[in-house]
Amino acid sequence: MNTKDKGFNTKLIHAGVFEDEFGSATVPIYQSSTFRFKSAQDGADCFSGKSKGFIYTRIANPTIRVLEKNVAELENGYDGIATSSGMGAISSVYLALLGAGQHIVSSDAVYGPARGLLEQDFSRFNVESTFVNTASTDEILAAIRPNTKVLYVETPANPTMNITDIAACARIARENNLLLVVDNTFCSPYLQKPLDLGADVVLHSVTKFINGHADIVGGVIIAKDPEIYKRIRHSMVYLGNNMDPTQAFMVIRGLKTLAIRIERAQENAIRVAHFLKDHPRVAWLKYPGLESHPQFELAKTQMRGPGSMMSFGLKGGYEAGRSLMDNVHLALLAVSLGGVETLIQHPASMTHAGMNAESKLAAGITDDLVRFSIGIEDVEDIIEDLDQALAKV
Repeated sequence: MNTKDKGFNTKLIHAGVFEDEFGSATVPIYQSSTFRFKSAQDGADCFSGKSKGFIYTRIANPTIRVLEKNVAELENGYDGIATSSGMGAISSVYLALLGAGQHIVSSDAVYGPARGLLEQDFSRFNVESTFVNTASTDEILAAIRPNTKVLYVETPANPTMNITDIAACARIARENNLLLVVDNTFCSPYLQKPLDLGADVVLHSVTKFINGHADIVGGVIIAKDPEIYKRIRHSMVYLGNNMDPTQAFMVIRGLKTLAIRIERAQENAIRVAHFLKDHPRVAWLKYPGLESHPQFELAKTQMRGPGSMMSFGLKGGYEAGRSLMDNVHLALLAVSLGGVETLIQHPASMTHAGMNAESKLAAGITDDLVRFSIGIEDVEDIIEDLDQALAKV
């Protein structure tokens, strides 16, 4: 079925799906490490690329290919590459696009391990990195060097909720002969399409919204250009970052309800944001759906909706954050985001507790910051839980 001209929800269900010989209504799990050739010539054709047959699951697998093609179509890209984790996607992109003596400019509030991989590991191979607030084009331009090859953006940023102008970054990338990579995890293809705005590569931790049920980890990369796609797939195959067929099956199943999950969670988030913005124990709130967000107008132009992620600060700082974590009941005190369940965490005392004060401040992690991922529960129950917990702060 050709789904190119179909609606988003139709693509979620049908894009990339093939008809198997038994007429299965769902994508089968091809739980096989290797695939049989019809003949020696068939094997030769597969290895040479003349045939699209399957060889070995680290290279490609029928179940995984459905997921890759589906997300690529949702993002309006050339093709996709599914990986074993979100960090598998990031490391594959870094390896494919960066070489010794080259330089990358990245969002400063980028996912912690994505920054750590550059600073602690790629630096050993003479790859340089500079981290800036990519919401400021002036900071991006000031950071570019003659050896800069990649501009890497996460928007909205984790956990500061800063929003970067993707189209402006694309112009900067073109003018400076850079490749623009966008981590679209916080939005998913439903709310934001970076390739349409000029990005060269988009990636996701599918652990979050795309799968949406907190039961697998995984990643996916989509490239706009066939040659860039080939470079990244080559890196993924050599790194061994491939997704497992059962993983892919689970993500395909979760992906089918992406739009309705996001719509419900976003509807809840808007009401939660209005509750929090006037609460006497809340010092500040950053949510793209409120006019108080510094990039509110930008969010309206490049995002389909404000989503269900927000951060807020508590009067009372560090101790107030710890207290709130210990008093919520419905919200799960856990890392990750984008699932059907509401999740809450206090980065200063949890995920970023091992960082020194200077590093935390540089990444926008203040002692009072709380990250909140709103789920699809009844919103009245989410607000009631927050209200009772805030009363104890």
